[in-house]
Amino acid sequence: MASISAKMFYSQARNKNGQGSISLSKAERLLNAIVGENSDVEELSDGEEADPGVELLHDKDYIPPDLSESDQQSSDSDSEPPPSTECARKRKRGRSVEPGSSKNTSKVRWKSSAFTPDIVQFEAEEETLHERHNWQPLDYMEHALRIPAISDKLKRDRFFKLRKHLKVVIDSDISEDMRKADKFWKTRPFIDRILKGCLLQARPECVSIDEQMIPFTGACPFRQYVPLKPNPVGMKNFVLATAGGIVLDFEVYQGANSLRSQIQDAEELGLGVLVIARLAKTLHPGTKVYCDRFFTSMKAVDQMLEKQVYLTGTIMKNRVTEPLQKLPSDQDMKEQGRGASASVTRGDGKVCVVKWYDNKAVLMLSTVHAEQPEDVCQRWSKKDKQYVSVMRPSIVREYNTKMGGVDLTDRMMSYYRMSVRTKKWTIRMLMHFLDLALANSWLLYRQDNTLCGTPKRDMMQFLQFRMTVAQAYLSKCGTAVEDAQEENAHPLQQGSRHQITPVPHVSIRTTSTKHLPEMVNLKNPMRCRQTGCSGKSRVRCMTCNMFLCLQTERNCFAAFHKGP
Repeated sequence: MASISAKMFYSQARNKNGQGSISLSKAERLLNAIVGENSDVEELSDGEEADPGVELLHDKDYIPPDLSESDQQSSDSDSEPPPSTECARKRKRGRSVEPGSSKNTSKVRWKSSAFTPDIVQFEAEEETLHERHNWQPLDYMEHALRIPAISDKLKRDRFFKLRKHLKVVIDSDISEDMRKADKFWKTRPFIDRILKGCLLQARPECVSIDEQMIPFTGACPFRQYVPLKPNPVGMKNFVLATAGGIVLDFEVYQGANSLRSQIQDAEELGLGVLVIARLAKTLHPGTKVYCDRFFTSMKAVDQMLEKQVYLTGTIMKNRVTEPLQKLPSDQDMKEQGRGASASVTRGDGKVCVVKWYDNKAVLMLSTVHAEQPEDVCQRWSKKDKQYVSVMRPSIVREYNTKMGGVDLTDRMMSYYRMSVRTKKWTIRMLMHFLDLALANSWLLYRQDNTLCGTPKRDMMQFLQFRMTVAQAYLSKCGTAVEDAQEENAHPLQQGSRHQITPVPHVSIRTTSTKHLPEMVNLKNPMRCRQTGCSGKSRVRCMTCNMFLCLQTERNCFAAFHKGP
């Protein structure tokens, strides 16, 4: 039994128990039990089954943890394991190598030694726990979100109450004819005031016309859907803007008939021509207008040429069928490669149509720009995975430079939009045009500071600009509001009689813009502070806390706040 070899033993074990059913450690224990301690059978393993996911080490690299220092030295002087042992180990791991092969597939060598990390000493910040003593959940929330300019002046309930009753027009003052003629009559005074400020801006040489969406998904009879827009559902607004994004004019869309009523001889004009004719009323002769293919047409070009306004934009193929026949086909330009261009001019020499091939064919029309002079631009190549140089006509360069004004305005408004969940389209319209006024103001502020040579680091960012405007409005009535709150801070006495609220100072009473009535229905009669009459139906001033009556022949609320 002592002369049995390891190869014969393993082959018999596999035939009996199946391939791989016996572990290396178990086989070693069986051999030791058979031959005894004084056997000359070669040692097959280190006592543990080889892990398929771990690289096997040579005997000189492996040091069992229970060996002494002298044993380690003697172990290092031993010879390499026999080739048969190495082959057995490799076969155990499922690899086939030649005897004596010692190929190392790992790029990093691992060794059994103590790990000593080399790390930088961490410097902890001082904990400010004492500053948050007795904090409530709201305190932790306001620590990250609170804006003192708003939270110190306006409470949440007051904000929702004001927004719920927000109106800019008295319904009884609007006649039926005005309601039928204007679908936006509920917000028209506010829209006209914003429009008045836009019309005051100077008209530059180059302007652009594009669509703008007022996002709203609630019930609205004049809601529109414009695909490929960031907010495709809402009210449509046609905007005239500079290349720098400053809005000069706009027209909220409420049907083509509304535009025809503002344009002379507009019976046969399409919507795009009507929009251009409406927004070009305040433009000076010699102005260059840029628009996309929705507005561009031969009729629009001829209309603007009569006013000495020059139109440039992309155009649909079905609107220039005759010039398209004299231009190369898309396939021919594709064979020429990116940057190929061709142009044709109308017989009177006033209109030019240019075709340029980039990723696909682009068709453009202009009364002021043409193909020459060309320049070189950098375009991304999907095939080469890098930017390549492409020849570009002059009309394309001018269009790309001057067309993005409305998009810039939309982007600025989207950063800090007053987005509130409301089912009233009037609230949505008021907030949208307030955002438009703020974006317009900041763009004008940045333009003026740029012309004056102010460094960018010294200019206010858009958010800081909005906060400064809000704080300025709040500071106009801050002192009066604080005084009124201090005077009205006295609690009511317990009993049948209430403590009489002192009459506020005349400087507070006459600031009528801050005073809003609140309808109340008291269980006990309360006398009016203006006339002394008693009754259950009263209104309470939300600022002065005064109970007043609203009579048909005399408005006590208005008389009280008119002052002496």
